[in-house]
Amino acid sequence: MITISGAAGKTGRALVRALVGRGEAVRALVRREAQGEALLALGACEYLVGDQMDPTAWRAALKGANAVYLICPNMHPDETDIVGMALTAAKAAGTSRLVYHSVLHPQVEAMPHHWAKLRAEELIFAGGLPFTILQPCAYMQNLLGYWESITRDGIYPVPYNLAARISLVDLDDVAEVAARALTEEGHCGAIYELAGPRALDQTEVAAELSRALGRTVLARELDREQWRENARKDGLDGYALETLLKMFMYYDRYGLIGNPRVCGWLLGRSPRDLRDYLGSVRTERRE
Repeated sequence: MITISGAAGKTGRALVRALVGRGEAVRALVRREAQGEALLALGACEYLVGDQMDPTAWRAALKGANAVYLICPNMHPDETDIVGMALTAAKAAGTSRLVYHSVLHPQVEAMPHHWAKLRAEELIFAGGLPFTILQPCAYMQNLLGYWESITRDGIYPVPYNLAARISLVDLDDVAEVAARALTEEGHCGAIYELAGPRALDQTEVAAELSRALGRTVLARELDREQWRENARKDGLDGYALETLLKMFMYYDRYGLIGNPRVCGWLLGRSPRDLRDYLGSVRTERRE
C-alpha cells in the first residue's frame, strides 16, 4: 500500500493515476469526503478524511503502508510541523520509504514557501527513514488557471516581469518520476531537480499559446496591487497571499530556471515540451 497525502490536489491526482497505471494499491489522505470519492473513481483503493496537522490522521493514514508520498497543503505556514508528524507516524508504522514533494530551488529564502521546504528537507535528512526528495519547477498545467482569459480575450496575464524565464515542467512527467521513486529500487537518498526542456520567458509562452490555438495571444504584465485585491476577493489571504507576492517579486528578478537532464534521465526520454503539452490541451478541449 502506498499512501499519498494531499491527494486531492492536481499533483496527488496525477500521482494516483500514475500509480494505478502501474498496478499499485493507493490510499489517499484528503480533507473532505467528496474528494476521497473522486479519487476512488480514479482507481485509489481507499481514502481517509483527516487534517495533516492532526497526528492521529497520520497514524491512520500510514498504518500498513510500505511507502508514502508526502504532499503538504500548498503554502502552509506550518509545513515543518506537518513533516515532523509524518516522519513520527511513518517510523511508528514501519513505513519503508518516504518521498517528499519539495520545490525547485528551496534554498531561496526570499520565497518563504521554498525556504520552508528546505527546512522540511533538513528534518527528513535527520528523520531516520529511507527518503527521496523531488524538487519540481512550476507546472505547465498552471497555465490552465488563465485559460478563460487566454481563449476568450487572447491575453495571457502574468503577475511578474514578462522577461522572467521559467523552466515549466509537465505535471504528468513529475508524477511518472514520483511513481518510479516510490516503486523502484535505487532512489533512496536522492534529491532530484525536475525541470522542463526550455526556460521560456512569458512572451515566448504566449507565442506557444498562439501557435497551439491558431490565434494571437499576448502576454500582459498585471499590476500586483490589483492582483492582490482580486486574490483577496477570491478568498486568498494571510500567509499564502503574501508568500505568492514574494514569489512574484523573486520571479521578477531571477525567474526560476532548472536543467532538464535529471528529469530526462529518470524518465528515459526527454521531458515533455510546452509545445507538445499545449497541443494535447487543445485536442482535449475540442473532444
